[in-house]
Amino acid sequence: MGILEEVETSRQNIRSDGYTMSIGEVVNLYRDKEIQIRPEYQRLFRWPIEKQSRLIESILLDIPLPTIFVAQREDGVWEVVDGLQRLSTILSFMGELRDEATGATLPPSKLTRTKYLPSLEGMSYSGEEPRFSPELKIHFKRARLDFRILLRESDERVKYELFDRLNSGGVPTSPQEVRTAQLLMTNAEFYVWLDRLRTEGPFADCVPLTDRQISEQYDLELATRFFVLKNATPSELNRFSDMDTFLSDQILDMATSGDFDTAQQQVIFEGVFGVLSSLGPDVFRRYDVRREKPSGAFSVSAFEAITLGVAGHLDDWKNLRVDEQADRLRSAVSELWKDDQFRKYSGAGVRATSRVPMMPLVGNRIFSVD
Repeated sequence: MGILEEVETSRQNIRSDGYTMSIGEVVNLYRDKEIQIRPEYQRLFRWPIEKQSRLIESILLDIPLPTIFVAQREDGVWEVVDGLQRLSTILSFMGELRDEATGATLPPSKLTRTKYLPSLEGMSYSGEEPRFSPELKIHFKRARLDFRILLRESDERVKYELFDRLNSGGVPTSPQEVRTAQLLMTNAEFYVWLDRLRTEGPFADCVPLTDRQISEQYDLELATRFFVLKNATPSELNRFSDMDTFLSDQILDMATSGDFDTAQQQVIFEGVFGVLSSLGPDVFRRYDVRREKPSGAFSVSAFEAITLGVAGHLDDWKNLRVDEQADRLRSAVSELWKDDQFRKYSGAGVRATSRVPMMPLVGNRIFSVD
């Protein structure tokens, strides 16, 4: 197929329309629940008040804003694909933003001074002074926003493809936050299942993360990483070129595949981290070989090798007594950090494309229960 045919075929998969409406009209649609922000997306609303204030300043100064992308569902409701930060900022300032999980209206935001409008300091839309005057409210509500609507006739995968390509600017969005939005668009039930696994049970006890890592959903990325690497073929592990893209493509395929047995996979996941919980948060920390004790930060290389190694011999590990399990695990972790092959492929500067294919081999060898 030549380039012209490829362009024509891909165009046929995308059906969209442009629309411009005032902020007042957008608020009415939101009140009537004809524009939806999923509760899980709301976790991604992380703009600081300074950036929110600059957006309101731009609206007041008639500075054009980027287009907001929405996907039209079968029932006609618009689901926000890109523009969450902008739309949530406007709704929050006007006192209209809801907690989508409970339906309760959230407290309105108060602005801070900006470069061109220092008088915005402490300003609210309609609360206590200082607040917008009636004239300023009218000007604000009449300001117009550009929308691009992805019509329901479009290919379903286009939604999260758009999110991935368009979600830039503002507070940087982590790869996992983008992946979360893609999963929600594809199979919300699958996302809920995956999210529950990372917050309940032994997994959380084994993964010591910073507040920032948790806010960026790194624990969810690790759960995703486990399922992807455990189920990938050696050929797939040897030919991927970008780790984030590989994780996204693989987990989205799992979410849409009827062959991925979540019940069976959950048993394995909980079994592996049940075994590893005997060492708690130390199990994935960098190991001081000289002092024979964990002493460093979380190591993703150790996470990959240890989880895949235990998963490959899970029944043998589960058959050990609890005290023997902990002793054998402690010994195996120590052996891992002394292993020449592990040290070669887990060192600083080693690309994921080189490291990842080796970790299942190293893990299976070291965490074998003889």
